[in-house]
This record gives sequence, C-alpha cells and structure tokens, in this order.
Amino acid sequence: MLSSIKDKLAVLPDKPGCYLMKNANGEIIYVGKAKVLKNRVRSYFTGSHNGKTQLLVSEIVDFEYIVVSSAIEALILECNLIKKHNPRYNVMLKDDKTYPYIKITNETHPRLEITRKVVKDKARYFGPYANAGAAQEVKKLLDRLYPLRKCKTMPRQVCLYYHLGQCMAPCVYEVDQAENQRLVHEIERFLDGGHEATKEQLTEKMLQAAENMEFERAKELRDQIRNIEAVMEKQKVTFNDTVDRDILGFAVEKGWMCVQLFYMRQGKMIERSTTSFPYYGDEAEDFMSYLTQFYYDKQQALPKEILLPEKSEPELLAQWLGVKVLTPKRGKKYELVQMANENARIALEEKFALMSKDDARTIQAVHNLGHKLGIGTPLRIEAFDNSNIQGAEPVSAMVVFTEGRPDKKEYRKFKIQTVEGPDDYGSMREVVRRRYTRLLKENQSLPDLIVIDGGKGQIQAAMDVLENELGLFIPVCGLAKDDKHKTAQLLFGDPPEPVDLRRDSYEFYLLQRIQDEVHRFAITFHRQSRSKTMLSSELDNIPGVGEKRRKRLFQHFGSLAKMKQAAVEDFRQLGIGDKLAREIISHLRQLGE
Repeated sequence: MLSSIKDKLAVLPDKPGCYLMKNANGEIIYVGKAKVLKNRVRSYFTGSHNGKTQLLVSEIVDFEYIVVSSAIEALILECNLIKKHNPRYNVMLKDDKTYPYIKITNETHPRLEITRKVVKDKARYFGPYANAGAAQEVKKLLDRLYPLRKCKTMPRQVCLYYHLGQCMAPCVYEVDQAENQRLVHEIERFLDGGHEATKEQLTEKMLQAAENMEFERAKELRDQIRNIEAVMEKQKVTFNDTVDRDILGFAVEKGWMCVQLFYMRQGKMIERSTTSFPYYGDEAEDFMSYLTQFYYDKQQALPKEILLPEKSEPELLAQWLGVKVLTPKRGKKYELVQMANENARIALEEKFALMSKDDARTIQAVHNLGHKLGIGTPLRIEAFDNSNIQGAEPVSAMVVFTEGRPDKKEYRKFKIQTVEGPDDYGSMREVVRRRYTRLLKENQSLPDLIVIDGGKGQIQAAMDVLENELGLFIPVCGLAKDDKHKTAQLLFGDPPEPVDLRRDSYEFYLLQRIQDEVHRFAITFHRQSRSKTMLSSELDNIPGVGEKRRKRLFQHFGSLAKMKQAAVEDFRQLGIGDKLAREIISHLRQLGE
C-alpha cells in the first residue's frame, strides 16, 4: 500500500458519504457510497477480495471523498457521480436508470404518476426517492386517500376506481376544478413534509386493528407507515427544479483557508472541488477575494444561482456576475451550504493530520527552522504556557518535541508557588527557573530551543532567568498572537523581533502544532486543578467530612447539585447520621444562594 494512501486512511471521518477512487493518471475509476466512510474505504485495503476488487485496488493510487448528512444522500450522490464520471469499475450502475419521482400532472383533471424523468411541463415533481418500491406504495396510498383521475386516457364509462371511491370519474361526471385543486394541495402538503399527520392516523388505525386482533390489517397499515417513512426521508443532493447551482462553503484553521465548491447541474450534485491556501486578512474578505479570482475567467459558463455562507457579500458578487447569489438562512439550500462548510472543515483537518504524519517533511522543517534562526538543528524543543483565570489557580505546563514529534513522557506540569494574581511574566520566570535549575542539578540534557507561548515580555522574562540567574544561553523564541488569538508571528533575538517565516511553510505549521499542544496541556491541567480545589473547598470545610467520606458522597450522588437537592434519608445508606446530613445540605444550599 502506498504511504500516501495509508496516511489518508488514518484520518478518514466517521461520517456517511461518497468516495472516488483514482488511478495513476488521476482518472476516477470507481465511485462508492458508505454509511461510515472510515470503515468502508479502509475495507478495500485490508483482508481478502474477489478478483474484480483485487484488480480495482491494484490500480488505486489516490482517493477523495464527499461527506453528506445521511446514507440516503450518499446513495443519490453516488448515482449522480457515476453518471457524471462513468467510472470503469462501476459496471452495474452504468445504465440509464435514474431514481423515481412522484409527479402531479399539469392537466385539467390532474393525475398522480411515477416517473424517472423531470421535464419542464409545469407539473409538480417530488423526489427523487431512493426506494422505488416504497415510492410505488406511497403513490398507491395517495391514490386511495385522494380520488384524483386515475386513467391516462379518458374512458367512455366509469371504471373500478370510481366504484372503490378512489376516482371522481371526470370521464362521465362534471368535476369542480376547485375540488381538484383542493386534492392537489392536500397531496402537495403531504409530499412536502405534511405526511406526519397521515402517519399518526395510520398508527392509530394499526393499534386499533391489533387490539381487535385484526393482525393482517394491522400488518398492512404497518407496511404503509414504513413506506411513507422510506419515501419521505430527507435528502438535499438533488433538487427537482433542474437549476444549475454552485454551492460554496469555507473553513479556516491555523492560518489556512479551505474553500469547498459543489457543482449542481440540472438539479443534481455531480462534482466538487477543494482549494486550500494560507490567508492573512479577514476571513470573509479573503473568501470574497478568492471568489472574484475564481469567477473572473468563468463568466461564460456561470450557473444560474450561487449559494454562499452567511459570512460573505452576495450583493457585490451578484452585481458583478449578473446572476442570482444567495446566502440561505433555512431549508435545503441552507443545508447544502452547511454541508460545503463541513466538507471544508474536514478537508483542513485531513491536511493538517497528513502534514503531521509526514516524517520526512517534519524533520526537514526542524532543520529549516534552526537554519532560519541561525542556531543549528533544534532536535529537542521545550515549550511553555501559563494558564489562570484572573490570577486564580495559576499553573504552567511544558511539552517536549523531539525531532518534530511530541514526546509525551517528557511533559511536565507546574503549580505556580511564588506569584500571586495575574502576573504572566512572574509565572514564566518561576517556571523557567524551576525547570532548568533542576536539569542543572541532575546533570540532564538541555533543550536546543525553548518556545514561549507569548510575546516580547514573556520572552525577555525567560531569557533574563536563563542568562542572568542560571548562566545558560539557550535560544528562546516566542509565538505572538493577533487580535483574534491566532498565531501571527515568530519572535526571536535580543531584543525579540519578528522572523520572516511564511505562514504556509512546514516550519510555521510545526510551531503552530507545538503551541496548540502546550496550550491544550496547560488548559487541561488548569481545569483539573480548579476542579479539585472546588471539591475540597466546598466539602472539606464541613466538620466530619474527610477525604474518604467526600469520595463516597460523589460516588453515590455524582454532583454537588444532587447532594444539595437530596433528603436527609438519602445519606443514611452511606453511614452518615441525620445531624451531619443536615449540615451538609445546609452548607451546600447556603453556597448556592
């Protein structure tokens, strides 16, 4: 198996979607669907397979995927993609079959019919429905409920449907157009989502039939309910209006933006494109800048409608392109944009996960970073971050990266002991002093580079302790954030100055990974410390409640809130007398006032 495929398999999402297998020429040779992409795509590269599958796998050199929100959407999207790309290995789905629609004809006396083609004939189309059998059964149910005309060609006399009460027989009798329209509106409401009321009525009838021991009738009603559920399951990858649309979404992370574009043609989603690039300004402005460049040379092949996320300027784009540009707030179009956003987010996650797994590039990034700073290759990097809330429970944490990889056995936690209040510089001084005094005493190896999560003040505080107190001259750099709390620049030197480091470089990404990891570690430690302090301060101050009793209380009640609401009797099974129980309850309720 190629290492690139192995890395991509490791970061597949646990979501439904479609996958597209590609050969060495970049051609799509197979399209498949999955309820869980992670499990299905991995299955191709593990275990034994039949001859056809082995041949397919032998040609795969890459794959991509589209995440959707349900298995039914994956099924319909798969059909659209197969008809678009005509993959060589999708033998069974290369015919001209399409999924069925339920159609209300545009006639003086309208009819219901099942069709697989959507044409511009002013009829109403509902679907497509992945379950053709269920669609037929629902049409039969609608035929029984709403007595529209049944015959395609008007007969000369009434037929059986009239005698069954399922047709008003316009072939013989005068039918009021208002009545026809009423029935059509009822059917439209049912197919547009108003089927729940019908399901409730059928459920009541099913239960009544079962109670009357009419089991065959109950089974028939149950099947009707199941068919309604199968047909009416929501999907958004195909529309009935045959309009060409572009659906765009984006996501940002670690200074990168990913733009996801879904191409919907003739109402069907047939393709997507993904673009990732570093961005430097406001995310909404950079997204609009990308769109103007993307559509600049494509004005001859524009869709009729473009759907954008809310963080955009649809009016400007619509004025320039001369097409309808919307930022939907609800409905299927909104869900499509959300799907594009979600796919963009997942694509960025995959990008960063693959970057972190690329050993060769990681080692090269470590080497390049050292060269950029003029310090040699920093094989061992130690990074520090402080965490507190308005000075309460101040802690600090240190992580170690060896050859660009996290070395979790070397991580360390520090409770700040000599600093009171929100003093970030003082905390940094204490932690650096404690860490490297210990290394000197124990004659342990020193790091090649120290990374401080902070700006010039924190860097100067660390350097002052190292050089003036400990006599150590270890390179120290800092990662300063912008006003959106995103990593903005690398600071280094004495005094610290910005280093010219491209945000789309592996070196910058390595530093971001280090900063994210030390921040995560510090925050986790701070939450743990805060939670322990809260527990001890609220229960240990009660005479008669020690550590063992406190543990039993939490094991039994689960939280302070439940203890507060408990009755005195609830404490007896823990061996706690009524007097102490009343004291515990009273103490906790006073704290909550």
